[in-house]
Amino acid sequence: MKTKLLLLAALVGFGASGVLHASDEAPSNVSITFENSENYSDIRDGFTSTKKGEEANLKAIEHYVKKQAKKYLPEDQKLEITFTNIDLAGEFEPWGKAGMDDVRIVKGIYPPRIDLNFKVTEASGSIVKEGTRELRDLNFMMNLRINNDDRLRYEKTLIDDWMRKDVRPEKS
Repeated sequence: MKTKLLLLAALVGFGASGVLHASDEAPSNVSITFENSENYSDIRDGFTSTKKGEEANLKAIEHYVKKQAKKYLPEDQKLEITFTNIDLAGEFEPWGKAGMDDVRIVKGIYPPRIDLNFKVTEASGSIVKEGTRELRDLNFMMNLRINNDDRLRYEKTLIDDWMRKDVRPEKS
């Protein structure tokens, strides 16, 4: 009897995790391009940055944008985003204490900046909205955030604000 209950619990658990995993899949109606990312102002993971760390930051931003697009973009529309520059909040200050050169110092003088081009289209191909945006928040240190442990929290807030304004359909 215990074996049957354990087996049933395991099957239910795997089934539930499959459902949760399916909801994490990226939407197919979102296309993201990082144009000339090697020239971005700051996507570094340390003072002596690694290519792997920079790619991880870009992947995290891409994953977040695709996840958020599910909230704001109707299923019958397509979103194309080309990031042209990213400057993460904060800087790596080499003149700090020894061994602290890989700690990003976040101050109000180092705000997050994201430059992008975007296009939202209908299934028929007609353009709903398009444009070039320079996302900035000079008061980024004053905003309340749910997850203060997220290393990209300031950039994600910029993305959320932009999506609410430009991606979410206008109410009729």
